Amino acid sequence: MNDDQPVDDQPIEAPIGGDGARHRVVIIGSGFGGLTAARQLAKADVDVTVIARTTHHLFQPLLYQVATGLISEGQIAPALRVVLRKQGNTTVVLGEVETIDLQRRSVTSRLLERVTETPFDSLIVAAGADQSYFGNDQFAEYAPGLKTIDDALELRGRILGAFEQAELSDDPDERARLLTFVVVGAGATGVEMAGQIAEMATKTLRGSFRNIDPTESRVILLDAAPAVLPPYGGKLSRRAAKRLAKNGVEIQLGAMVVDMDYHGLVVKDQDGTTRRIESQCKVWSAGVAASPLGRQLAEQSGVELDRAGRVKVGGDLTVTGHPNVFVVGDLMAVDGVPGMAQGAIQGAKYATAAIRAGLRGADPASRKPFSYWDKGSMATIARFSAVAKIPIPGTSRSIEFSGFVAWLGWLFLHLLYLVGFRNRFTTLVDWFFAFTSRSRTQLAITEQQVFARNAIGVLDSLGRPREGSQPDESAPRLEERQSA
Repeated sequence: MNDDQPVDDQPIEAPIGGDGARHRVVIIGSGFGGLTAARQLAKADVDVTVIARTTHHLFQPLLYQVATGLISEGQIAPALRVVLRKQGNTTVVLGEVETIDLQRRSVTSRLLERVTETPFDSLIVAAGADQSYFGNDQFAEYAPGLKTIDDALELRGRILGAFEQAELSDDPDERARLLTFVVVGAGATGVEMAGQIAEMATKTLRGSFRNIDPTESRVILLDAAPAVLPPYGGKLSRRAAKRLAKNGVEIQLGAMVVDMDYHGLVVKDQDGTTRRIESQCKVWSAGVAASPLGRQLAEQSGVELDRAGRVKVGGDLTVTGHPNVFVVGDLMAVDGVPGMAQGAIQGAKYATAAIRAGLRGADPASRKPFSYWDKGSMATIARFSAVAKIPIPGTSRSIEFSGFVAWLGWLFLHLLYLVGFRNRFTTLVDWFFAFTSRSRTQLAITEQQVFARNAIGVLDSLGRPREGSQPDESAPRLEERQSA
């Protein structure tokens, strides 16, 4: 950063891509909802500002493959500015949104010590969701979630680091603890993660060590629910469990995590008894919590939130009393719309269509309610195996299938939704070699990947003044600490 950049908390007005006379649309978030909304407005007579807390658009469904070394992070996280560079009416503002002011029609965001205020005429909130630990946030230190690139790289370091530590240990009990991997949550992410850890241990790393046998590793999949992949139903759930067990994954259902530390976790079974599992490497994929921005919208508009903190929007995806404020993606609560990519994409298309209609003079009261088209869901279980459930339009029935055909369908759809031809091509190449030779190209890890999150937390606490306090001018700025 330059020395003449402002570092105080006085907000500056963000550029809006024009002379300010046109309709201003602000989009919060760069996920599926945010990126789709920006693209849909590329040729509209509006000025678009995308406020994102990361510099990239993240294809979150493939994060587990980054965490297990199948693909690189760049293939699923293209730079947002590069993706939108040809859209002359679009500006990207990097920062964490701190305040949404519905009365003043402005959004305040922060990047380090810089505060930016962005005015809007229409607002699309696609802020997504974070990992939920159900009130046990201290678990995050011992069991990272899988929501960001940082999470994926940290987990890769923890998984492979556990094997490296076990190689150096002469203590059988310590080796057993290091070679026990626990995945909490038997939804799609948990199932995919457990399957890939097991495959990495039994296939990729087999024969790579001299003092340990990676194939003797334990991979445990825990969930308080009575079934694996509950949304998929009985038959597909049983098939998924059977295939996981065949690959060496231990499935423990009806098991709730009640405590956790660096060396293991305590589980409470359905009969009320508790037991301890010794495990250094743990992954959390048991729940999600909506962005805290939903609470701000509720306080200002009176709109209700559901138990996960999602906004109960109206039929046109807007908040009460504000027909110009749309909520899409994981932050919106609409019956029958799951927290998946399609919900965010379709919601963003609806919101942008409503904005364009409003520019033509359409009355917001005449909007047709949002209608979600459920295109189905898929989850990979292991190499050449997946499950798929596709609803039959106009009926309450679904087409269900599993195995190799479902796996091919999963590959095709995920390649289709990746951003950029080069990313699709390189991902396809990596998949080809991984699935034919059992090798993985992304097994490099660093100590920084494992411990950087805690270090950044310490730096952040040192560099950012508490709310309501004045900055300490004698304290070194963050950019100064980084160059020290």
